[in-house]
Amino acid sequence: MNSTTKFQIGKNGIIQGVIDSLSLVLKNHRQVRISALQSSGRDRESIENIAKEIQSKLEIRCDYRIIGFTIVLTKSSGKNKLQNLKL
Repeated sequence: MNSTTKFQIGKNGIIQGVIDSLSLVLKNHRQVRISALQSSGRDRESIENIAKEIQSKLEIRCDYRIIGFTIVLTKSSGKNKLQNLKL
């Protein structure tokens, strides 16, 4: 069974509701695909900035890669950032 969920980022960009939704989805899914719509600024640099912003705001540790206009977030170790800081 494929456990990939899809999101879209548009002209409103990364608002708290998007971060909350992504956090909730990443608790149950390993991977999320986020499509950058044309209204969000569809160039490589803006998509990279969106990915970094999402990664920094999420409590769940994740990695990303960019494929075209899609950001693929993959949950890392399953621990949140605060747990990883207590090494």
